[in-house]
Amino acid sequence: MSWEHEAREIERRRHLARQQGGPAAIDRQHAKGRLTIRERIDTLLDAGSFEEQGRATAIPEFDDDDQLTGYVPANYVVGFGRIDGRRVTVGGEDFTLKGGSPNAAGLRKSVYAEHMACRFRTPLVRLLEGGGGSVRGSGRKGGTVGEPVFAEPRFRIIAEAMGQVPIASAALGAVAGFPAGRLVASHFSVMTRHTAQVLIGGPALVERALGVKMTKEELGGAKVHVRSGVVDNVAEDEHDAFRQIRRFLSYLPSHVRQRAPRLPCDDDVERMEPELLDAVPRDANAPFDMRRIVEMIVDAGSLFEMGAEYGPSQICALARLAGQPVGVLANDCRHYAGAMTAEAAQKYRRFVELCDTFHLPIVNFVDQPGFMIGPEAERAGTIRYGMAAVSAAVQASVPWASIQVHKGFGVATAAHYGNEAYVLAWPSVETGALPLEGGVAVAYRREIAAAEDPEAKRRELEEALRSARSPYARAESFAVHELIDPRETRPMLCRWIEWIQPRLDELIEPVRFGPRP
Repeated sequence: MSWEHEAREIERRRHLARQQGGPAAIDRQHAKGRLTIRERIDTLLDAGSFEEQGRATAIPEFDDDDQLTGYVPANYVVGFGRIDGRRVTVGGEDFTLKGGSPNAAGLRKSVYAEHMACRFRTPLVRLLEGGGGSVRGSGRKGGTVGEPVFAEPRFRIIAEAMGQVPIASAALGAVAGFPAGRLVASHFSVMTRHTAQVLIGGPALVERALGVKMTKEELGGAKVHVRSGVVDNVAEDEHDAFRQIRRFLSYLPSHVRQRAPRLPCDDDVERMEPELLDAVPRDANAPFDMRRIVEMIVDAGSLFEMGAEYGPSQICALARLAGQPVGVLANDCRHYAGAMTAEAAQKYRRFVELCDTFHLPIVNFVDQPGFMIGPEAERAGTIRYGMAAVSAAVQASVPWASIQVHKGFGVATAAHYGNEAYVLAWPSVETGALPLEGGVAVAYRREIAAAEDPEAKRRELEEALRSARSPYARAESFAVHELIDPRETRPMLCRWIEWIQPRLDELIEPVRFGPRP
């Protein structure tokens, strides 16, 4: 006796599950300039590599004779695929069904995504568009409701996954509730500029609860969240979002028990850029382009910045040196002179934890005038977030190189040196407990006030103290490993990359750290 009838029925149900919300719903999705979830997955992944899990998962409907009359597909699609040949787990809501708000079948598949990634040790990519739960239908009486009391909390695996595998999430339409929580529970998050919004609650809920009437874009569009820190980057369209996700994952291992992939390097490790000699002005208060400095030192074309508009005084980026993936930290003196604000400190801590979790060496270009001061800084709790950043740095287990480029003042400077940091100093560096200008104003307040020409006296004191802060003294005292010509930075860092290879071979365990301020 053959099972051909059942086999045909299996294939029919799989076919029905692939229909999503039907042709009309798919057309509406396209009319809004957005791809469907299946189109997104196929565009992100290597061609033909998607292996869907739960291909026939759905909510079936039967007549009185137990004949199938309706078939509502699960509105979450999940499975394995490959990005640049490497296996990943990928999943996302099907917005053509219930606007992505999970039906019962879809919810089970969505919860399984993190389990898949952790169990099979693959990076996880979420392609998000949908809301959380809905009150529609929740008023029905009878039947089994809720989760059993012995069920593991749904959010536990979402939290634990961040310590096990790289997670990248994209907001590609309206993302609210549970999907919004998933978006930020990621190591890298990106949203499309014109088609995505990220919301805790939508306009109707906000108006009902608070009496405030706003559009989805006003509440949670890209202009809001690129500065709120909810997303790291903004993409021009979905294809750009997929490109950024692929690039982000290229710097990271598949899981925490694996080394990050080192690639062949066709950029001369002995390259010395003449422009570096003039990159920092002699005027201590003149701004300069730190990104340009970093680009001239890392492997050509390898710099990938994250969160540029959130906490903008701090630069956080991934890059390569001699083919080795590294985390790059640097100060941008064109924003608050590079001072560490509350937002910059939170970005800094999160990035250090990313590098520590996945064992990426950190290269830090230091131009730190200290924590941001003033009433707004105090109200923002800058010192608390700043000390959390310091704690993340000093507790990091990864190799760390610090290049003293310009300024290094106050407690905030401690965040720029990991344990056993390799320290290179440029001749332009100036360090101390406080910047000269502020320090002189405090320490010599009476002498300046009593002088015949207070302004001239202040300048005299500043110049005298500045001459005493020569970088040669620290090099002569072995307070830095080397005082270098700025043009030597790339060759010396590339040599350091070779020195640390044995340490990177050993860093293949999950990291642990205690409470931070």
